[in-house]
Amino acid sequence: MIAVPRASASAPEAWLYVNPEHTPRPRGTGNAPRLVLFDRDGTLTVDDPPYNGDPANVQLRPTAREALDVLRAHDVSIGVVSNQSGVGRGRLNRNHVEAVADRIEQLLGTFDAWVFCPHLPTAGCACRKPAPGMVLAATDALGVPPHETALIGDIGADIGAATAAGATSVLVPTPVTRAEEIATAPTVAPDLLTAVNSLLRRHEAVA
Repeated sequence: MIAVPRASASAPEAWLYVNPEHTPRPRGTGNAPRLVLFDRDGTLTVDDPPYNGDPANVQLRPTAREALDVLRAHDVSIGVVSNQSGVGRGRLNRNHVEAVADRIEQLLGTFDAWVFCPHLPTAGCACRKPAPGMVLAATDALGVPPHETALIGDIGADIGAATAAGATSVLVPTPVTRAEEIATAPTVAPDLLTAVNSLLRRHEAVA
């Protein structure tokens, strides 16, 4: 992972890493996002085993590579925002989290930003989804306002974080996604490539 640690006023206790080679993308025409953020476990990768800290266990979700290739071809910034309560539970440390991120970048290419919440659900922090802190930390760091940002995730907490931050959201369900989360999500897609294409088609519809 070539990204380097940074501090964020939006989520001061989150672990924020920013690619030093990132340059803000110009605002295009239409409604296509300039930044797309992804949840990690269950969205980019298979959440098995839970609290994974071993790079050898990383398995990609279907169409993850294709989806990121499309975003890069359209010059869209990309990042990851991930709850990592395994740290707070004592099952992971920063080295584990960074090692898994390194492996994901080996498989999917470089991301512009990574943001992790290392806290327990009971911590009351500003960063754990569905709080908006990690989304705002990423948008601040990459120079893209929330309304030009989208978040793709697999559970209601991801959709809640996007909504709280003022960003667009797309839900890509997995077997752990609850029926009520699917029913209330603004947009639902069967896989990551479809989710990305749905975001980009918003641009085509008004261009």
